[in-house]
Amino acid sequence: MTRKIFFHTLLVGLSVLLLCAVVFFGLQYTQTKDETRAALRQEAVCAANGIAHAGREYLETLESDCRITWIGADGEVLYDSGPGDESGNQSGLPEVRDALAEGEGWVIRRSESTGASTMYCAVRCEDGTVVRLSRALGAVRYALVTVSPVLWMAVLVLFVSAALAFRTAKQILAPVNAIDLDAPEAEKTYPELAPLVSRIEEQNLTIREREEELGRRQKEFSALTDSMKEGFLLLDRNGTVLSANQAAASLMPGCTAGESFDDHAPSPAKAAAFDALEGKRSEILLSDDDALRAVQLIANPVSSGGRLSGAVILTLDVTEREQRERLRREFSANVSHELKTPLTSISGFAELLMRGMVPEEKTAEFAGDIYRESRRMIALIEDIIKLSKLDEQGSGDESEWETVDLCEAARDALDSVRPAAEKENIVLTFAGNGERVEIRGVRRVLSEMIFNLCDNAVKYNKPGGEVTVSVEDRPEGVVLTVRDTGIGIPYAHRNRVFERFYRVDKSHSREIGGTGLGLSIVKHGAMLHGATIALDSEVGVGTTISVTFGKPGQQPKELKEPKEPVPEPEPEYERSAESE
Repeated sequence: MTRKIFFHTLLVGLSVLLLCAVVFFGLQYTQTKDETRAALRQEAVCAANGIAHAGREYLETLESDCRITWIGADGEVLYDSGPGDESGNQSGLPEVRDALAEGEGWVIRRSESTGASTMYCAVRCEDGTVVRLSRALGAVRYALVTVSPVLWMAVLVLFVSAALAFRTAKQILAPVNAIDLDAPEAEKTYPELAPLVSRIEEQNLTIREREEELGRRQKEFSALTDSMKEGFLLLDRNGTVLSANQAAASLMPGCTAGESFDDHAPSPAKAAAFDALEGKRSEILLSDDDALRAVQLIANPVSSGGRLSGAVILTLDVTEREQRERLRREFSANVSHELKTPLTSISGFAELLMRGMVPEEKTAEFAGDIYRESRRMIALIEDIIKLSKLDEQGSGDESEWETVDLCEAARDALDSVRPAAEKENIVLTFAGNGERVEIRGVRRVLSEMIFNLCDNAVKYNKPGGEVTVSVEDRPEGVVLTVRDTGIGIPYAHRNRVFERFYRVDKSHSREIGGTGLGLSIVKHGAMLHGATIALDSEVGVGTTISVTFGKPGQQPKELKEPKEPVPEPEPEYERSAESE
């Protein structure tokens, strides 16, 4: 704007200067022309008087810077002081004609002999002839050159005008540039700009209100999406992420606002997003085996004004659902297999008895086999029912929760396994000081947990071995520990012994009547009570399993279950009580 005002101001100055120059030179030219005409007339009158007294001789002796031509009454040239040839008849020329008719005449025209613009002045003599003087207007131009100082002065005025125009433009715009667009009414400015300033203030108020409204809506949108468990991604037409909530960043790392979805998403997700940007709805399941995670992705196109403008992508963590489905299938397969084995044995023994193929002296033995297999099947079914109840119970019925003395529960469990221990000369010991150590829990589940730990410690012990049970009240919580001197668990199997139906040595487990569900019941019981489990074992030395119950108000620890066995040596292994 400064440049525009500067050029406009300078243009006005130049226009005024040019007008003044035209007027000045016009007046100067007119004055010079009049002076030249007067001088020519005076010389012409003098020449006419001289001709009247001396004739041609006067003209020949006359010294003048003008061209002098003496013309007869008939138009013939009697004398000419100029270099050109003007011998033709001159009576038809305007100045000669006027002089013959009125006594004098003058005119400005281009000379035929010299080709220059010339002023002619003719005067009639007493004898009827005409004397004519002429002078080239170059002399007039020369006179104008004498005013060159004025021209230089005009140039100087031009530069001064330019400087003043620039300064004036800056001064005019200074108050305008000083206006604070955020608070335009705070600065004083030209009264003529008051409507503009008021308009700017109104626009600022409108913009602030809209910004506040947009900010409020953005916060509401962010709060809404961040509170969603599902991941939410909004893509523009080019696949750039416009918005992403925290769940989306967790489920699909790197897919944050401003990033390209293709740069961070896995290939199946890219294909789904591409379909959505083409106007087609897509739904896929992403399985990340390394992280044991399953994500359901739903991509929908977004239209605006009848045109595709982007896509909305929802991601749902369905890991637990998929894991439960996998466990359900595995559990069904394992239950079918585990139930089929004793049923097959029972069916086989019964068929032999039915066909009379068993000697009478071995009938009792076969009946005992049938009894043991049926008892094994009953035990298996009972353990399955217990696990099902634990799965369905969740946090348990509030009416079942009570104060339980773990020391008493541990002693009862030892008493239950004592007959089996005595058969193998296994020494059972409870390490306690006689004080009560109480926790809040479900007595039935706690008793089952301790019994299974003690039962395993006896079954997988060595003849003449030891089983020690202790209950301690520590700062981190109440710790129940069952330690045996048995065969131990190879390190590669430690992370799987809490799985349903998992056995390290299947033949030995069947021999001692194990169902493969005891430690799984312990794990689910720990989950119910928010407890953590730690396992330490060495082959040929023994196994120690500790269950830590958090104190009231204390959050249970979250322990990660390793996905694959790791090589020796790692002295202690902890499992999450919240994982399957």
